[in-house]
Amino acid sequence: MTVLDDRIEMAEEHGELTLDVLFECVQKMPIPEGTKVEIVGGNIFMSPQRQNHWEIIFGIAKQLDAKYSQKRLASDVRIDFPGHLNGFACDLAAMAERSVKDSKGRWRYQDVEFVAEVISKDTAGNDYGPKKETYALAEVPVYLIVNPYTAQWHLHTLPKDGQYHSEVSFGFGEEIDLTGTVVGLALKTDEFPRD
Repeated sequence: MTVLDDRIEMAEEHGELTLDVLFECVQKMPIPEGTKVEIVGGNIFMSPQRQNHWEIIFGIAKQLDAKYSQKRLASDVRIDFPGHLNGFACDLAAMAERSVKDSKGRWRYQDVEFVAEVISKDTAGNDYGPKKETYALAEVPVYLIVNPYTAQWHLHTLPKDGQYHSEVSFGFGEEIDLTGTVVGLALKTDEFPRD
């Protein structure tokens, strides 16, 4: 058993296992540079970032610049979402204009208007499963999944009662029409790299 296991076990025994406790333990681990860490349903996931992954995130962020200032965008920054121990580090999140950070200096999930997740092989199940469900539960208006392995994107909108009620999927090269959403833009995908 490791020190991390001991700390988590002690926290569970005392009913104090929180995202802060989990992230505190993670920060003490030797995590390689360029590795994304997030907690999904109480499970710690680490995945290395690839160049193609970053190029897609950056490409989306540049296009969102037409509506969102740099101060209202976050990439790989912890945001605590509802549900059991969900501390996500969204690939890209855009906050509403009225957004304020909480007392710990973190973005509030209630202010997230847009999330994009770029698929990594090891954590793809999270993006299509528990994270999608959590974003819908949190009523994030626009959730975009970009899959460089299949060269497709999947747009989820109209969250209500813990589900997205609209889904549109197309291949890279097709524009992502967000003009009818709070984002109010169309995103080009023809330069998204493929894996």
